[in-house]
Amino acid sequence: MKPGILILGAGYTGSRAGALFEGHRVVETHRDRPVRVVLPDLSNVLALGGSQWRVLWCAPSVDGIEALGGFAARVVYLSTTGVYGDAHFVDDTTAPAPSTERTQARLAAERMVQAGPWSSCVLRPAAIYGPGRGAHESIRAGKWRIAGDGSAYTSRIHVDDLASIAAAALMSDITGAWPVADDEPSTNLEITQFCCNLLGVPLSPSADAAALDETRRADRRVDGRAIRRALGVALKYPSYKTGIPAAF
Repeated sequence: MKPGILILGAGYTGSRAGALFEGHRVVETHRDRPVRVVLPDLSNVLALGGSQWRVLWCAPSVDGIEALGGFAARVVYLSTTGVYGDAHFVDDTTAPAPSTERTQARLAAERMVQAGPWSSCVLRPAAIYGPGRGAHESIRAGKWRIAGDGSAYTSRIHVDDLASIAAAALMSDITGAWPVADDEPSTNLEITQFCCNLLGVPLSPSADAAALDETRRADRRVDGRAIRRALGVALKYPSYKTGIPAAF
């Protein structure tokens, strides 16, 4: 019998990952209710699958994860490259060094997942983009500002590629924590010029980087090849230059 798939906090990425499990019992919870509230309600459903559930945890907080004891054979947690802090170059050997309260909480959540009585894997995605989400949508809505002089780098991953990697990780026995990104980081100015040209709109104005959200202030290039090699997954969109036009 195929294992059941439980996706907690399914949304932009999780719902796409769930769609890849044809022939499996797939149960999804969504972000309108905290996972710690929903899990007790699922106990009867989980009991039908015994202790063989494979769990993709997409919600940032892992509050209530102990309720999976006795049900989960494997947990894959979607974290963030933010846990690498001020590191400018990241690969699978880079140690986490979170520098904000938010990213410290994410690293603590990772460790809770890894300490559980199940096989586990942590994925640390770079900026997730795709249909309806990303720099191209912010620019189209007039909400985008170039961060400072535009020289800071950002890595990205298309949501469909992240979903494929997450699904493959869930069905594997690979452990550890892995950065996830495509093959073409870009500067803030490069991505802005590309999107503005694609949309046929004037170049977005700049703003003081310190005034922007912490995720926009980062300057980080991420090498995500290691997890793809380990899982045997190829990217559908290795660059934003193909992923963003496809998102339209």
